[in-house]
Amino acid sequence: MKELRIQGTERDDHGGGPPKWLWILLVVLVVLALLAGGGWWWWRQSQVPDVETAVAQPRSGPAGAAVLQATGYVTARRAATVSTQITGTLTAVLFEEGDSVAKGQVLARLEDNALRAGLDMARANLKSAQANIEATRAQLAQSQSDLKRQDELAASGMSTRQAAEQARTAVNSYTAQLEARRRDADAAAAQAAQAQVNFDYSVVKAPFAGVITAKAAQVGEIVSPLSAGGGFTRTGVGTIVDMDSLEVDVDVNEAYIGQVKADMPAQAVLDAYPDWRIPAHVIAVVPSADRGKATVKVRVALEQKDQRVVPDMGVRVSFLAAKQDAQAAPPPGVLVPKSAVATRDGAEVVFVVVGQNAAARKVKLGTPLGEQAVVLDGLKAGDPIVVNPPEALRDGGEIRLAPSGR
Repeated sequence: MKELRIQGTERDDHGGGPPKWLWILLVVLVVLALLAGGGWWWWRQSQVPDVETAVAQPRSGPAGAAVLQATGYVTARRAATVSTQITGTLTAVLFEEGDSVAKGQVLARLEDNALRAGLDMARANLKSAQANIEATRAQLAQSQSDLKRQDELAASGMSTRQAAEQARTAVNSYTAQLEARRRDADAAAAQAAQAQVNFDYSVVKAPFAGVITAKAAQVGEIVSPLSAGGGFTRTGVGTIVDMDSLEVDVDVNEAYIGQVKADMPAQAVLDAYPDWRIPAHVIAVVPSADRGKATVKVRVALEQKDQRVVPDMGVRVSFLAAKQDAQAAPPPGVLVPKSAVATRDGAEVVFVVVGQNAAARKVKLGTPLGEQAVVLDGLKAGDPIVVNPPEALRDGGEIRLAPSGR
């Protein structure tokens, strides 16, 4: 019986498992399902609109006081990129960004060995010229004494008239030589003064009191008042700004520029500090328009300044009909771009960004201020909103922030 038993390796395969075509069909179905899912996801993403966003801004100033609002930037009327007056290598840079400096304070030094040697030589030449003056003055005094003695001898007949004439000629000669030595000394003094000026050029000083806002060069670099090309020569050491000269430049739409006058009261609100209302007034309306933006520049003076105000900060200015108390309560509502207001189902709405979706909020509008819409109800300051919402966008619709969106 043991010899009649069939070993496992000798048994015939009767196909107990699933056939191969079934496995192939299953793989094809999985691939088709993945392709369908990817296609649906791509179609879904293509339906999500790219939108730009802004932030609802609080209103500033007493209710009804603002006749116009505009945006701009803090600028410095007195700012300078400090450079050297000669080409040289920096051996010391004595400031860092943010340092306050006084007028005339030393900011940097250049390598001055050659200039110092030239100054020493000029001073030595000046001393030599002064010594020549003293020598010639002594010779002149001697010749004058000789002339006096010869005149006395000639008068008594003890000397010839020719000797007196020779003594007089010597006096005239030394007088001319003394004048020449004085001119030489003047020239030497001028050369010494020039050498001193050149030596002083090796020291860079602050032209006025202010704050350093940029450090443009380091020790070991070559600086020059003129660009040498190639990018290896610095043309400035640093930038200094007079913080007392800060003011605001705003661009006002030319359609509303007639409402702005010199000395007109205003209030400024920095984008970085929206709760700080700064009293201000109009300095001047610049008599020039920007044809590309259809705006006119207006200079506005800030009546309160501290370390929070820095150049190039964004600022919103409200031009007031009359000067108001800075502590008065701001008017109700917030400001949004007019392009953020849309109409849906007969109601005016603004879309607020909530995660990756847009929530439509019905709003109550007030009298617009320039390019800004006044929302009295439905929004609060700081809400992120959609600018220029697409017509197809609805409440709860998915959105994607455009690269330029904030």
